[in-house]
Formats: sequence, structure tokens, C-alpha cells
Amino acid sequence: MTNTARASLVWREISGLHPDNCTQPHQCQTQWFASADATRRRSNFACISLAEKREEKGFSPTYAQLLKHPLAMVALVPKDAALFAAGAIAGAAAKTVTAPLDRIKLLMQTHGLRAGQEGARKGIGFIEAFTLIGKEEGLKGYWKGNLPQVIRIIPYSAVQLFAYETYKKLFRGKDGELSVIGRLAAGACAGMTSTFVTYPLDVLRLRLAVETGHKTMTEVALNMLREEGFASFYNGLGPSLIGIAPYIAVNFCVFDLVKKALPEKYQKRTETSLATALVSATVATLMCYPLDTVRRQMQMKGTPYATVLDAFPGIVARDGLVGLYRGFLPNALKTLPNSSIRLTTFDTVKRLIAAAEKEFQSIIDENRKKQEQTANDNSI
Repeated sequence: MTNTARASLVWREISGLHPDNCTQPHQCQTQWFASADATRRRSNFACISLAEKREEKGFSPTYAQLLKHPLAMVALVPKDAALFAAGAIAGAAAKTVTAPLDRIKLLMQTHGLRAGQEGARKGIGFIEAFTLIGKEEGLKGYWKGNLPQVIRIIPYSAVQLFAYETYKKLFRGKDGELSVIGRLAAGACAGMTSTFVTYPLDVLRLRLAVETGHKTMTEVALNMLREEGFASFYNGLGPSLIGIAPYIAVNFCVFDLVKKALPEKYQKRTETSLATALVSATVATLMCYPLDTVRRQMQMKGTPYATVLDAFPGIVARDGLVGLYRGFLPNALKTLPNSSIRLTTFDTVKRLIAAAEKEFQSIIDENRKKQEQTANDNSI
């Protein structure tokens, strides 16, 4: 996330620089040097300049000034760390608020497989799933399995953030710009990296949400290790990677392109970010939701599907094409509050950081002026 400073040494020919044009030829001798390609080049002039940004520690705010301007304290936190923390908190809050819709979506996606082949074609609707959870498990049932999801979202956001920044640097062109293809590739790779790292927690969340008889995440994990082995934590990883790659790629790319297409005066507005995020999330979800359904059914204990190629025709044969989009309604409904909470929180913190940096800099400028004034007074 940090920018690495680099020094560049550039050789340039200066027109008109020739010994014959010099009033004292003996002071203007032509020098030859060997270049990297083993050829000899002539250099008549060389100049190296080094610029270094000076630290303004001598003008830093005092403890009393920070107490008087508490907002400036935020500027003491590294910006990357502050943004990372904001993203993690926003993601956890969004997941908690939308947990009931996510639980309903999971039940709708996996009902046919859990009900057995006889009742598989009947499926389960949104209202029916909502009522079933409340009747059998009470209010707490709507947040069942949310803890591992919240735990998962923190490292997931961290890995995705750093991975995306790293991949963006790798995919930049020679001119330093990131093309549409490069942005798609960076988003896809970042999505797959974060998914692979946190996938076991996602499997645990699913087991807690749809299977009965387990009360804690530890109990589920131990039972999976004992009965199914370590590989069970990565069941359905293939379709997960295939699904998350285009989803993150499309989501990021559409968000950037739509926002850039808007007039500049609207680009920095919070409501613009919210609307743009909803559009990009909707497009990405419509394209990639069937892979999410396949992934969920492959994660289930006793699943008859070994590969993605088995799962797709199996689900279509049992439920029809609609089966691939089962649970889409609650998933679409949770997109609005999820995106709103995350983006609003993130934008608010970004504005807070910007305001803190501005106030911090104003204190530094004030201290500098005071020291300069004191120095001038002493000189008199």
C-alpha cells in the first residue's frame, strides 16, 4: 500500500554543446563511456539532482494542541491502517444487519438437497423460509451462523484490499495507467486470493446456518475433521473461485467506469457512490449468482455433486433453470443495505481522515509561523 520512491538517471543530449563552441576548448573535453548494450556513447555534460522531502517534526502539534483539536489526532494514524479498519468495521456491520436475509437465501438455495429427492422439486419460497426460521429457531435463528461470517469478513477485507493494490501495480501498463482489462484482472485475482484464504470460515458458516445438531463453530469444525477430513473445508472451492473472480472483476470495473462517466461535480458525492455501487453489484450478481448456488450445494454434507459440471445439469434437472437463481430475491434485497452501510461508513471515514489531515497541517503551519516570527524578533 505504500509508494516506493525511485531515483531515475537519464542521459540527454544537449544541442549546441560542442568543444568548438567553447571559448576554452581544453575545459570542454569529450568523454566516452560504455553503455549497457556494449556500445560506446559520448557524453559532454552530466548533472545529477536529488530532491528529498523534509520532515516537519519541528513544527508538529504539541500534546496541548492535540487536546484542543482532537480531530487532528486521527491524522497520527497511518492512512492505510485507518482505511483498512474502516473497511473491516463497515463490512462487519453490513453483514450483521443483512444476516437474516443471508440466512433465508442459504435455506432457499439448499432446501431441495436437504429435503431429499422426493421433495426436491417443491423448493421453498422466501415467505416460507422466513416463517420456518422464526417458528423453529426463534429470533436468534435469523442470525445463526453470523459470527463466523463476521470473523471471516475482517481478514477477507484485509486480504482483498492489499491483494487488489498489489495486483493493480502488476497489471499497470508501461504508461502507469490501469486499463479496463488490467482492472478486471486485478479484481479477479484479488477476489480469488481473499476467497482462498478465508474459504474454511465460509464453509463453517454454511454448516452452522443449514445443519441442525451443532451449537458452536468449534463443534462443527471438529466434526468435519473427524468425519470428513481436512479437505471438507475446501469443498466447492472450484466454483467459488470461478464465481468470485468475475463477480469482483465486474463489480470493481463497472463501479469505476460508471463513476468516471458521470460529471465531475457528482463523482465525489456520497449518494453517487451508493447508486453506482448498487448498479455494479446488481450487474455482477445477475451474471454470477448461478455459480454461487452451485458452490453452496457442493459444500453440503453428502452432496451428490463432485464437480461443477455435475452440479449444473443436476440442479437444472431437479429444479429447472429457476433452481440456479433460487434465493436470488433475498440476496438482491440485502445488496441495498449491505452496499449502503459499507460505502456510507467508508466514505464518512475518508472524509474524516481528510478533515483530520487538513487540521493537522493547519496546526503545523501555525507552529511554523510562530517559530519564524520568534526568530525574526530575536534577530532584531
